Amino acid sequence: MLSARIRIAARLVAVAALAALTAGCFQPMYAERTLDGQSSALREKLMAVEVPPVDKPNASREARVGVEVRNALAFKLYGTATGVAPTHRLVLRFTTSRSSLMIDQATALPTSENYGIDAQFNLVEIASNKSVMTGTTFSRVSYDMPGSYQRFARARAFRDAEDRAAQEIADNIQTRLASFFSTGT
Repeated sequence: MLSARIRIAARLVAVAALAALTAGCFQPMYAERTLDGQSSALREKLMAVEVPPVDKPNASREARVGVEVRNALAFKLYGTATGVAPTHRLVLRFTTSRSSLMIDQATALPTSENYGIDAQFNLVEIASNKSVMTGTTFSRVSYDMPGSYQRFARARAFRDAEDRAAQEIADNIQTRLASFFSTGT
């Protein structure tokens, strides 16, 4: 009985020692303070990324999705703050796709569809006009299509799918930019 308690205590001490040794190796990505007490530079670096409008034909569905991606990305990078001089420009290009997942055999109409965005982004340093990072990301979201008599519900479901996919693209790009600025690669 005593040896079992000693083994449990030894394991707990080993786990506590391991946790104490590795605790100093990690720092939150969005920390307000760095280890040396200075303010976090990641927030300022993200705020210094300019996101120009996406080049898509006016009044098209892709133009609306481009505005949605740009607005979501701008809010994630800047929050509510503005006024920092841009040091980088994020050039974004994307294509969209739509595919039927399930088809009602009685009416031959789709009942569920997938909406996808494939995005390519390029981070350009403004001072040298050199590309410092490129990447691709994608998003696939599914949505249900109500019966053939509910055309407005069908249009709204499609628009909601576009918005969810755009938000996911913005999340992915913001995470990759934060990773780039915090590690430099």
